[in-house]
Amino acid sequence: MIKKEQQPDNFKFKLIFNIVLAVVLAIALIVDSFKIYILPQATFAALSVIGLLPVLWSAGKALIKKELTIDLLASVALIFSFLTKQWYSATFINLMLSFARIFDFWTEIRTKNIIGHLMKYRPIKVKIKEGDRIIEKPVEHLKIGDEIIIESGERIPVDGVVISGQASIDEATLTGESMLVEKKVGDKVFSSTLNETGSLLVRAEKIGKDSTLEKIITLVEEASRKKAGVERVADKFTKWYIILTIIGSILLYYFSHNMMLVLSILLVVCADDIAVAVPLSFTTGIARAAQLGIIIKGSNVMESLPKIDYFLTDKTGTLTYGKPKIKKIEIFSKITEVEFLKTLAVAVINSNHPISKAIINYVREKNIDVLSPDQFHETPGEGMEAEKNSQKIIAGKIKFLEDNGFKISEEEKSKIEEAENIGYGITAMGIDKKFIGFIAFEDELRSFSKHLSRALKELGVKTLVMLTGDNERVASRVTKELGIDKFKSGLKPEQKLKYMEDLKKESGGILAMVGDGVNDAAALALADVSFAMGAIGSDAAIEAADVALMKDDLRRVPDAIMLSKRVKKAVVGSFWIWGITNAVGLFLVIIGVLGPAGAATYNFMTDFLPIANALSINFFTPKKEL
Repeated sequence: MIKKEQQPDNFKFKLIFNIVLAVVLAIALIVDSFKIYILPQATFAALSVIGLLPVLWSAGKALIKKELTIDLLASVALIFSFLTKQWYSATFINLMLSFARIFDFWTEIRTKNIIGHLMKYRPIKVKIKEGDRIIEKPVEHLKIGDEIIIESGERIPVDGVVISGQASIDEATLTGESMLVEKKVGDKVFSSTLNETGSLLVRAEKIGKDSTLEKIITLVEEASRKKAGVERVADKFTKWYIILTIIGSILLYYFSHNMMLVLSILLVVCADDIAVAVPLSFTTGIARAAQLGIIIKGSNVMESLPKIDYFLTDKTGTLTYGKPKIKKIEIFSKITEVEFLKTLAVAVINSNHPISKAIINYVREKNIDVLSPDQFHETPGEGMEAEKNSQKIIAGKIKFLEDNGFKISEEEKSKIEEAENIGYGITAMGIDKKFIGFIAFEDELRSFSKHLSRALKELGVKTLVMLTGDNERVASRVTKELGIDKFKSGLKPEQKLKYMEDLKKESGGILAMVGDGVNDAAALALADVSFAMGAIGSDAAIEAADVALMKDDLRRVPDAIMLSKRVKKAVVGSFWIWGITNAVGLFLVIIGVLGPAGAATYNFMTDFLPIANALSINFFTPKKEL
């Protein structure tokens, strides 16, 4: 199991101290305000001194590090209160600061437990099948290879494969999708998901820190510690704000000699609320994304999402399901279809490409034996070379075969062109320099693919580009059908990277890429913002991208951008709320409506508005019409 980052030993003490202090201060103010009991001024003086100590301590530590914090400004306000013997105001300042520190501690706790809603889904004990016995073990004692019994209503504690049984699984904890997924023998299952109905025997493949749930927890906790540009700007703003406020207060006192006026202004303009609200907005946004099955790796990524100019997408496995269907087999030799398929299977059996997998599945459905080659070599994006029983077999693109010395007649080319005009992809095969034939296949488009272009354009993306290794006719048909602006076809992996590099240099805009996270890992790494589709169960996909989409659902792409826009709106809104409430407070001080006590009360009451605005991100819901 992953060990959570340990909090400092005095963390709990600080939290409890501030909660107790806030409660005592609040009771004292309520008792005095409602005349329940007339408290002596010495009581407020004592409470003010107690409250001053942590403020001075925090401000002093920051100054030693050459940092300016809101506590320095608060210390100045408290000292002014002490000099004028405004104990009631000092008490209110301390109440305000105690609440600010409590919110700050709470934000830290929330950051460290940002997906605590998933943590509770890890079972404590599990049932293990050992021979004829069934024993119960703590989940920490699980080993790879253990056979775990998962009954109806139980959480799955590991990533594994079903070796017996059938069940309907709720994967919402990882994907954000509540629709049940049917699992049977041979299917993968993932930690934290819920067995709604049925019974499974699962062989553990990934346990503890290697399981999908634990990897997500680690990634999101790391993400919450990465600062966005706007957070860094807010930090700089706070420093300059403190300097200008202190200088302004000194000048105001020099010209007015009115200590009460200076104190009232200081009490209004303490910016502790905005210092909490900005990081809290990003923390809340990352947590909400995780609940939707979207892992956003940092506030900096979230800040970039609404600024995307160019959106690049792979085709196979991204816009399509990545499960090509064989539509046609054309043979130009005297060998039978069974011999053709058996030989083709030898060439592609060791390849992980979706088309290769589709061919192998098709061959097995025909009950044809699949043999392993004696030698094998794959040229990514081009084709495969294999040897079996002294025969040299080559399979892949037509050009790949031609480059390897295969002659294709005009009649054969006509048949190939005929299939391509329909929109089929082609995988050809040759043996010992003789062209044998080809299979034509089609990959079904994902249901949301047709809406992706519209949705992204509505969110401000300027240009959509599809990059694919398929032929130009297939690429043209797909882009027209989906409303994608441009396409580049027949690309090898290195050519995709070259195109992306050139586009980044020419455009200067923010470039996003969506792919499957495995075949597209290099391209994803080059993009300014990268999305990995279907990251559940794939370590490579989770680690490759800035945004890992746990479910193979393109709707999560605009969802992530919309959520990031909502976070940006909350941050900007918090600054507006802070600015307006400060302006109103200053105006009330200047016209004499608010004195020190009123200013402290006003600041305390308005402090909650930016924080409430940040927390409202929890209620973000994706648009159903997408």
